[in-house]
Amino acid sequence: MASKRSRYLGSGAAGAALLAAALAYTGSWEGDKLRSYRDVGGVWTACMGVTEGIGPNMTFTEAQCADLNRQKLVEHEQRLLACAPEMWGAPAKTYVAINDWAYNVGTGAACRSTLIKYARKGQWRQACEQLSRWVYVKGAVIRGLVNRRINDAGGRISERTLCLEGL
Repeated sequence: MASKRSRYLGSGAAGAALLAAALAYTGSWEGDKLRSYRDVGGVWTACMGVTEGIGPNMTFTEAQCADLNRQKLVEHEQRLLACAPEMWGAPAKTYVAINDWAYNVGTGAACRSTLIKYARKGQWRQACEQLSRWVYVKGAVIRGLVNRRINDAGGRISERTLCLEGL
């Protein structure tokens, strides 16, 4: 069994593989925008959904985005593991799916969620089933979030499907 340290994104061989999987999966939903834009919630965003420090008229090279994406995904994972260290026990696909969801909604909201309450109890199936509740922005259902959370769309697997595949 891999140690907790080696499962950490980017740490050791297992962590590097998990980081690559997380970057590929999150990138398939977020895209990689080299110019800042306002997302559906009106938040300035760039690269692979990075919002921190992003403002209007910012541009990035592919290399800058790749570095920023890795850095932000690992920083995000650290915050998620701080509030839910039980995530260490999640199967790899379940881990990637929940990490992607938390990256998208933000760790503050994630850490206060029922989904993470289930994860803290090791109730992975119940945690996965909670993903379908996270499809709203400012009270409105967003089709892209329905696809990301529930519907396999455009050749991409939904977070819920990936999460349950891990079980």
